[in-house]
Amino acid sequence: MNSREEKYSKYALVREMMETPQIIRSFDTKAATPFSFAVSSKKGLFLTGEGSSRIFPAKRAIYTSLKRGSTLTILTEGATQAEEYNLNDYSIFAASNSGQTKEVIRLVSALKKKHHDAFFGLTANKNTKLEELAVRTHILSCGKENAVAATKSVIEQGLFYDSLLRSVRHEKMAGLDKLADQVQSALTEKIDPAITEIIQKADIIYFAGRNNGVAEELALKTNEITRKKSAFLEGTFAVHGIEEVMNRNEVLIWIEPFAEEQEKFSECLVRGVGINIISVSSHKTLFQNMIIPDGGEYAEYVQLAAGWNILVETGIALGIDLDKPKRARKIGNEYTAG
Repeated sequence: MNSREEKYSKYALVREMMETPQIIRSFDTKAATPFSFAVSSKKGLFLTGEGSSRIFPAKRAIYTSLKRGSTLTILTEGATQAEEYNLNDYSIFAASNSGQTKEVIRLVSALKKKHHDAFFGLTANKNTKLEELAVRTHILSCGKENAVAATKSVIEQGLFYDSLLRSVRHEKMAGLDKLADQVQSALTEKIDPAITEIIQKADIIYFAGRNNGVAEELALKTNEITRKKSAFLEGTFAVHGIEEVMNRNEVLIWIEPFAEEQEKFSECLVRGVGINIISVSSHKTLFQNMIIPDGGEYAEYVQLAAGWNILVETGIALGIDLDKPKRARKIGNEYTAG
């Protein structure tokens, strides 16, 4: 996709996606510093929210922390289930772009009543109920999103958690200019029409990959952007039983495939079921490939942007109004006083 052709630029969704590289480039790497002491003083960090405000930002934070061997325990769960947990020994970040998500407001209200001393808000809007209740709130710089599907805010939330964990570890956050260029490249890469056609005709779009938020977030975006059914198949789940009910009218998009599992996926799914597998990866695989830049320690941001690109091309090919879903809302479950 690109911002020059009217078929793309007329949509707020595309315009907001295209703002992402500059948001990355101008991100304040010290944004989370004021929260680092509170996080360091607790046993663990709990990241909550609903939908896109939690899936990619929180799961990427957990994934990268485990890869680094961090001693800080990081957990995530939806806000309603989190109400059932004893979070006394955790610092808590509740993310809601609107600052008005009902489940989030209910949780932070409960934490306030319990006199919890370290629950914080992360939102894109000022003067919200979340900001009123939280001990402290960080306001994202990306500005309000007009599209129903959250995009640029998801990236900035991820960067905020990244900066928070680096601050706790007393590390600097560098390389964002290069990341911005790589995300720009992933967003504007020309998608092979054959790939778009396969996805366009599929009854169900599966996403496979690591449990780092990328594939799962893209599965959600598939519903919002292409209006097709989707599912996230974590890790190698796709070859552990679900192949029994798959059929050749479906497609699997695999984010950065595991090298050692490609032959098994080919055997079970391509030759066994007859479905197409599309690989989004920094290197060639056994499947139809979308080659993207190797983002290194920031690879997940590049992968997510590439997925957006594929979904927008598919949505436009299907003739969908990307900004006007029939049922989905910008605030999925909005808090109202009383």
